[in-house]
Amino acid sequence: MTTDVKPSSRDRLLEAAATLTYQGGVSIGIEALCKAAGVSKRSMYQLFESKDDLLAASLQERAAAFVAGLLPAADDGRSPRERILHVFEQLESQASAPDYHGCRYLAVQIELKDQSHPASRVAHRIKADLMGFFRAEAEQGGASDPELLARQLILVFDGASARAGIGADKLTGLVTPTVATLLDVADVR
Repeated sequence: MTTDVKPSSRDRLLEAAATLTYQGGVSIGIEALCKAAGVSKRSMYQLFESKDDLLAASLQERAAAFVAGLLPAADDGRSPRERILHVFEQLESQASAPDYHGCRYLAVQIELKDQSHPASRVAHRIKADLMGFFRAEAEQGGASDPELLARQLILVFDGASARAGIGADKLTGLVTPTVATLLDVADVR
């Protein structure tokens, strides 16, 4: 006999926050979050100091999956050029899903404006880590200016995910060739 283990109140709140904010933005109310999680407001406040802390924890909880869904394995034997292109191929693939609303970390930064907000700090760190990946790969690949190339790549990533997220553009056949051109200009191998 198997018994399904019901997720904890904390886990249900994290899931509700991730789902509702990805679909509708960070302005979602506490009532809606608690209702979706099946948790009382009192319980929420026993688990999290504030809605801001819940949002930050929810973003942090999703960070590993975000990274795993984009970045190649650490020592996969591919060239830096191929590793960078892999990220954009993954983005193209994710963006083709009907429920794709763009990069959740970029959306939080845009919506919140306040860089000291706990959720904004988490989002900023995750995006900085992605840019760090681009910079490290650019250095390994012999880019003439790895810092500039990393900034260009994050700009393409964010712009592409935002445009796909609002349904303004399809990324397939557009983003990867654009990135390949940037890599060619920077002499990345």
